[in-house]
Amino acid sequence: MLSTNLKYLRKRLGITQAQMAEKINIKRSLIGAYEEGRAEPKLSTLVSIARLFGISLDSLITQDHSQLVPQVTQEEAKNQEGKLRVLAITVDQDQNENIELVPQRASAGYLNGYADPEFMEELPKFRLPMLAGTGTYRAFEIAGDSMLPLVSGTVIVGRFVDDWNYIKDGTPCIIVSQREGVVFKRLYNKVNAGAYMALHSDNPIYPPYEVPVSDILEIWEAKAYISSSFPMADLSLSKLSSIVLDLQHEVLKLKKAI
Repeated sequence: MLSTNLKYLRKRLGITQAQMAEKINIKRSLIGAYEEGRAEPKLSTLVSIARLFGISLDSLITQDHSQLVPQVTQEEAKNQEGKLRVLAITVDQDQNENIELVPQRASAGYLNGYADPEFMEELPKFRLPMLAGTGTYRAFEIAGDSMLPLVSGTVIVGRFVDDWNYIKDGTPCIIVSQREGVVFKRLYNKVNAGAYMALHSDNPIYPPYEVPVSDILEIWEAKAYISSSFPMADLSLSKLSSIVLDLQHEVLKLKKAI
């Protein structure tokens, strides 16, 4: 029961074995051994683990938490500062976190499955060794032309933001919300001023708009992008926007002519 609970509760909390080991001040290899049932923790370690998950020691070793109705633990409440954001992750055979890819076709399903480990297991996964070792990363395939020169189909790799209060104005982010779904915009932080985020496009033909904090599920700060389309060096952003606008006008003319 202990090994099952350790793995389930750790993933529910959204931390790696290394992060858990750091929190309770033991070696990462021991966490792996405990989860695989190859070793048993000392009583003092068990107490530290129970405190980390915000449950009793008896519950940790006697109840199957994967079958219980999830409860908000003290650690989760502290980490999320009043708004629970349970992060489902996947790891490779060496217990390193994967980068899960959310393709455009899976964006709608992501709104329901973003906290579901089984949904995450079905997504494509990869790793980028050049990214910083700390933090959790996820990749999203964007649609549309609102963030030119990044075109539709570009994959944005973002790092999970657990505290929204410190997002700097103008930061490019993937925002997952109930109303808008998965979008890529520049954020302007209005959490303290009005409990909302202002979303701005790099393409000036798209006006900014506001999303209430209560509607937002996740925020991922953009750290890298992958694209098969290379930016055109001789075109400025304003020129690209003008070309897109002209094309849109031409399409409208063609529709009217039909």
